[in-house]
Amino acid sequence: MAAPRGPNDGSPGNEPARDGGPEKAASFIAEQVADLARLARRHGHDTLGLLLDMALMEAQEIVRSQD
Repeated sequence: MAAPRGPNDGSPGNEPARDGGPEKAASFIAEQVADLARLARRHGHDTLGLLLDMALMEAQEIVRSQD
């Protein structure tokens, strides 16, 4: 179960993002998801690997669209 979200938990709100912006975030996510997809496949979790590949494709598309 997820913890309740509050004003200082990183959720959208009054504070500006401090993570480099949308393109940098998408690029970081793409790197991490690619590693996770490889890990999933290495351990025989093919469906999970496929889902992570889909997330990777989405993150890469975001990065491309912002160029």
